[in-house]
Amino acid sequence: MRGVTAPVRDVPWVTVVLNDPVNLMSYVEFVFREYFGYTREKARRLMLEVHERGRSRVSTGTREQMEADVQAMHGYGLWAECRPADDRGDA
Repeated sequence: MRGVTAPVRDVPWVTVVLNDPVNLMSYVEFVFREYFGYTREKARRLMLEVHERGRSRVSTGTREQMEADVQAMHGYGLWAECRPADDRGDA
């Protein structure tokens, strides 16, 4: 049905990690491997995206899951935010 939007609860959310002036690239890569369980290659690719583009979508899921991921990133000292996946503000 054209023009009908999905209920908010059905819209996937994303966690976006932002570049910051403090954390080393190696540390950001470590956090992605440690918390998300990503491979070295995936963690490095996402870290480079954060470094070069200023941000990277690092996880997708429900709003509650993404809020938990953001809190975890803050716990590691990284800058992060969650937003609906269809929000292209990070593109």
